[in-house]
Amino acid sequence: MNGQESGPRIVVTGATGNVGSSVVRLLNEDPGAGQVEGWARRAPERSDTGTVWRQVDLSIERDDLAALLAGVDVVVHLAWRFHPARDPAVTWRSNVLGSARLFEAVAEAGVPSLVYASSVGAYSPGPKDREVDESWPTHGWPAASYTREKAYLERVLDAFEQRHPQVRVVRMRPGFCFKRESASEQRRIFAGRLLPGNLVRPDLLPVVPDLPGLRVQALHTDDAADAYRLAALGEARGPFNVAADPPIDAGVLAELFDARPVPVPASVARAGLAAAWAARLVPAPPQLLDAVLRLPLMDTTRARTELAWTPRHTATGALRELLDGMRAGAGAATRPLAGRVAG
Repeated sequence: MNGQESGPRIVVTGATGNVGSSVVRLLNEDPGAGQVEGWARRAPERSDTGTVWRQVDLSIERDDLAALLAGVDVVVHLAWRFHPARDPAVTWRSNVLGSARLFEAVAEAGVPSLVYASSVGAYSPGPKDREVDESWPTHGWPAASYTREKAYLERVLDAFEQRHPQVRVVRMRPGFCFKRESASEQRRIFAGRLLPGNLVRPDLLPVVPDLPGLRVQALHTDDAADAYRLAALGEARGPFNVAADPPIDAGVLAELFDARPVPVPASVARAGLAAAWAARLVPAPPQLLDAVLRLPLMDTTRARTELAWTPRHTATGALRELLDGMRAGAGAATRPLAGRVAG
């Protein structure tokens, strides 16, 4: 415990993952926070932060979530399963049905505040030449399970807020979140174990593909975590876009790899990814690429003004840190963030 028992008692789900581990650390460092309780499907064997850990799997209708939330002031819901991507019924049961169970438990237990990790992926396809605010439609890209599930939960929360107006609900919609410690996890999720980390080197990548629509936003995971901290300890409500500058495109990637951008039709890139997916060489389905190429650019003015949030890192710096971590097989002392893997 951090010694501030007068502060709010906060539960963080998905507390051992990329964003969750940073949120737990920042909350424990904040004198305004009280007891921090981390929920995870696989709790860490030890913790030096003073966090109270609880093993909870939201996809299993076994635990009485409302009883576990008795006396809690804020729930920060970050838990999310990307895999098995080949069995979307499993991720739906965990991500959608598990989240809905948690939301109802928040209301039943009388928890005053819920901070939920939505995503830029919840947004409908949008422009790449201008930024959209939080009023942009959140219907996702229906062919990809990740964006479909994020969009569906936006509708679940719409109904939840109408039924439970006493609960302060915050929906955080971040771009891609990168940090060095997440390198091995994100490699496993998106590239697979067959990609050696030492291939992510400038001297081995003379060109980068310049795909139509390849312009996305990112930020350092710690900056995203700071937005969650501010939302958990503040009084703000509603959705917030969070991302850092500059947007990541082929030009930025070419600079990072000291390479040359080469125009490639999206259909060619997708066909290659679909073939690799069919051969089980990659864990990320081609529909995810379809979704990424359609993501809008987000306006982060609301987070900067109402949350007083400012990113400390550039998006380029966050991505460079991730790539360095991939080359080194970086990770952390939790099961999701475990370091170097064979391949």
